Amino acid sequence: MSTDHLTHNRPAGHIRHAASKVPEVTVYFWIIKVLTTGMGETASDFLAHLLGPVPAVGLGGVALVAALAVQFAVRRYVAWVYWTAIVMVSVFGTMAADVLHVGLAVPYTFSTPFFLAALAVVFVLWYRSERTLSIHSVHTRRRESFYWAAVLATFALGTAAGDLTASIGLGYLGSAVLYAAAIAVPAVAHRWGSMNAVAAFWAAYVITRPLGASVADWMALGHGRGGLALGLGPVTLSWTVAILGFVGYLAVSRKDVQRDIAP
Repeated sequence: MSTDHLTHNRPAGHIRHAASKVPEVTVYFWIIKVLTTGMGETASDFLAHLLGPVPAVGLGGVALVAALAVQFAVRRYVAWVYWTAIVMVSVFGTMAADVLHVGLAVPYTFSTPFFLAALAVVFVLWYRSERTLSIHSVHTRRRESFYWAAVLATFALGTAAGDLTASIGLGYLGSAVLYAAAIAVPAVAHRWGSMNAVAAFWAAYVITRPLGASVADWMALGHGRGGLALGLGPVTLSWTVAILGFVGYLAVSRKDVQRDIAP
């Protein structure tokens, strides 16, 4: 992916390095991303059943704001800070999609294109302002704001899309198979040169949401709904433990830390 360079009036030889606020895209990135999507799906449902929809949404909103506040406060990418924010976006993004469908009776056939349009608006505004959508360029406050707006929109879109396919007859396992195949499309397209790296990344990023959510729902929900009936709580806990393991490894190894960008 391309990296933008900014020119500053500085003495020759004086270079200031801008720290990236997001991780490098590695295999660990995609593993944790899928885990957070599934964990967010089941955690959202678990909290709604435990606390009730309104308190759960309120708690999720407060936790999201707190997590993003910490993320914006740090000066560079910190694994546990970043992935905590992603988890809370996943939980709250699921709640946002569910509120539209359950609370306001908005059908998935409407909410899915609605969130797709919202994501498109974020991308258009981001590109018009910064002339790039590359995550390798997220090293200013404004770009970071656009990045997190896009992330939140992708989670809401992916939740609605996953529930849409599950509700039209594919079921959760069928949806998981569908999205597992779909996520290979941008990878292959980029590999063969028909899709640039930025477009391929964001396409795959969107698809990971319904992929992880469909797998988690299939594991958690009852046999009557085509699931394994493992329960929302146990699935949420097990996926959380997996996330903690991978994030802990990255925090120690720093394998996903991007190199500083020289403006």
